Amino acid sequence: MSEAGWRQFLAAEGVEDWVVLHGGATAFFRCSTLADAAALAARVAEAARGASPQPLLTLTETGVAVRLTRDVWLLDEEHIELARAVSSVARAHGAPADRSRVREVQVAVSARPADVDLAFWRTVLGYAPCADDNAVDPLGFGSTVWMQELDAERELRHAMHIDVSVAKDHIEEFLAAALAAGGRIVEDGDAPEYWILADSAGNKVCVCAWPDGATRTPTPSTDEPAPRLDV
Repeated sequence: MSEAGWRQFLAAEGVEDWVVLHGGATAFFRCSTLADAAALAARVAEAARGASPQPLLTLTETGVAVRLTRDVWLLDEEHIELARAVSSVARAHGAPADRSRVREVQVAVSARPADVDLAFWRTVLGYAPCADDNAVDPLGFGSTVWMQELDAERELRHAMHIDVSVAKDHIEEFLAAALAAGGRIVEDGDAPEYWILADSAGNKVCVCAWPDGATRTPTPSTDEPAPRLDV
């Protein structure tokens, strides 16, 4: 696990189609039909032959989402070349990238270190481990579950919240839509890294442009594999 991997990806040339989310580098390529998306997915799979692990592909009638890893800390130099190869295949197929469609939802379950019960969540959800502190849907349908350890002396103000990670160039548009839909900003002291929003009932969500628009440099040894989002 290394911060250098995702920072190197963000700084690389030729990966402009890709958004670095909590789960790593992801791109969405628009297609006109499900059959068109299936044809593109087959070409992407061929381009990714030999990659380990294999990228996760999700097909819809509007396009193909390609996720290179399931955790941002797993990105490394090899993924840069794979991203370039996938983008090249998509361009040849006539499938433009759409960064506005890329986002990731993560469920953060908060507990004191002694009470972290990740085995329970993996079991009841049928999820698999990707890192020591998370669980992922092996089919790629559901949101990642991340165990957020709270300091032992910290007051427990909540047990669970939602993180939504989006592209840095679409965060303002995303926020505007959320506010227009009735949301309100609760905290923006860490913007543009993340904002805390709430609905009319006070339920909160962290909207993040991290790590795609990273400003701080957390590492696994000093912080969680994401900014501390205390809602």
